[in-house]
Parts: sequence; structure tokens; C-alpha cells
Amino acid sequence: MPRFEDTVAVITGAGSGIGEQTALQLAREGGKVVLVGRTVSKLEKVAERINEGLTEPAADIFRTDVTIEKEVHKLADFVQSTYGDLHVVVNNAGTSGKSTIMEMEETEWDRIQNTNLKSVYLVSQSLGRVMMKASEKEGQEGDRAIVNVASLSGHKAGAKIPHYSSSKAAVINFSKSLALEFAPYGIRVNTVSPGFAETPLTEEGLRNKRFEEAIQKNTALGRIGKPEEIAAVITFAASKEASYMTGSDLLVDGGWLIK
Repeated sequence: MPRFEDTVAVITGAGSGIGEQTALQLAREGGKVVLVGRTVSKLEKVAERINEGLTEPAADIFRTDVTIEKEVHKLADFVQSTYGDLHVVVNNAGTSGKSTIMEMEETEWDRIQNTNLKSVYLVSQSLGRVMMKASEKEGQEGDRAIVNVASLSGHKAGAKIPHYSSSKAAVINFSKSLALEFAPYGIRVNTVSPGFAETPLTEEGLRNKRFEEAIQKNTALGRIGKPEEIAAVITFAASKEASYMTGSDLLVDGGWLIK
């Protein structure tokens, strides 16, 4: 039996990179996926890939700015009215930027914190209510999961990314608190912390050959990760195979921290 048969999953930041690959893997294994993001054209392309050749579509799209509470509530209403249940939430939406602390504008700090941290709070709270209702009704322990995408930078500070590093470190600790609060409802909460992978966030940097070589040199496995490799760990954390795991952080960095 596919791991996600009869499962409804919401993936934020699903229009590209790790979010896209996670949606594809969940759908391939039988899940119904709701693709969430701000750019409809990107979401439509992912949905087309998932739904191609299927008699019954496996992917819906829902345009949402996950930093705005009322929009996240609309997303929760859509999921509740359309599916009546929710098993998996993947908080993948994120952004980055470069600035020293002394040069940083307040608006840049807020942009990073809102996208990377506030969105996780808003989505987990609003969609968590949908999951709690279903869990209370069915009484199924360990049957639902939230996976929040953090980062290697949440473990190791980097030059000119204090806003990014701090937001991802906060996601890890926020998720541990969420795991404690949601445990009585059988909702597991874990984080996955990717290292350097080929995503839209790293695309610009990887165009620089010296930067790419430096990443490879400082990674134990000697290479840059692929989005599908991160997505595979996310889908594991979301699956029933991880039914006794909550409050954990899974570091997928190719051995960067041990180098």
C-alpha cells in the first residue's frame, strides 16, 4: 500500500524546489496534495505534472500569502470544506537575503522573519485546528504530522545571514514547543534542516564557481544536495514510518557539520 493513500497534505512554497519535489513524492505515493504559494503560474505547472494521466486529480492549488493571518484562515477553510480532513502539513515556504547586522534595514529583518518564522506559526495554528478536530473525532494516534523545513543555518551561523540563521533556529525550537502541545492529539511535529541543495534560494550563489567549489570542499560527501533528497526525508517524517518520532530535527546536510 502506498504510504500516503487516503491522505490529505498541504505543502507551502510548493511552486518550486524542495516544496515541489515534496508534493510530487507525496502524490506519487497516493496522497491528495494542496499546493500553496503566492505565484499561481508556478503552482499550476506543479499541479499539471502531478495530475497528468490521472482520471481523478490528486493536486489542488490555493494561492495564499502565508504571512497574512486572514489568508491562512481562508486556506484552512478551503481544506476543511473540500476534504473534511487533514493528515500532513509541510511548512516549506521560505526566503533568504544577505546583510550584515549593522547594514540591515528593519524591513529586511521583518521580511525574513515573517516568511520563515511567522508563516510557520500561522499555518501550524490554523491548519492545526483542522487536524485536531479530525484527530478528536477519529482518535487515531500518530496518524497526523507537521513537518517544518528549517536549515543547516539554524545550527550554524553564517556570514551576512543573521536574519536567516535566527529565523531557522527559531523554527527548530518553535517546532519542539508545538510538538509538546500537539502530542495529546496524536499530531507529530518535526523539522528537517537541509544543507546546501540546488534550490531557487541557492541558485544565484551556485552560479559562482568558487562558491560552488567551496561548498563541495566543506561538505563531507563532497557535493551539493538535490531537492528530491531533502523531499525524501520530509516524506519520511510525514509518514507513519515515523509514528514514534516527534520534536526531532533531521539534519540533511551531506555531512557539513561534521567536516
